[in-house]
Amino acid sequence: MLEVKTLDKPDERRDFPRGHLEAIHMTELDFAVATFEPGWRWTESLAPIAGTSTCQMHHYCYMAQGRMHIRMDDGGEAEVGPGDVFVVSPGHDAWVVGDEQVVVYDFEGQTAKEYAKQE
Repeated sequence: MLEVKTLDKPDERRDFPRGHLEAIHMTELDFAVATFEPGWRWTESLAPIAGTSTCQMHHYCYMAQGRMHIRMDDGGEAEVGPGDVFVVSPGHDAWVVGDEQVVVYDFEGQTAKEYAKQE
């Protein structure tokens, strides 16, 4: 099997306050590129869509641009920036740090299938 798709033509786009997600769906991979504008925060922009107080998605990510702070429900915190690869388990809040747009590549298929999906 060989499949090739381009980020220039995502299979779908989901818009939400201060950001959007573009998803590519393949046979064995669902891939997402999330873009967050300055001022974006999960608890403000996506909690109303998700219906949970913090993000309950698992993420396997590469940070392409910008800086983001992540706070886990258990109190753990980290800041990620360009070139960082990171894993985040369910139960977290996140927000853009500074005035630069954030671009995150997410390899967790559930994110591409469900993140910011409005029914």
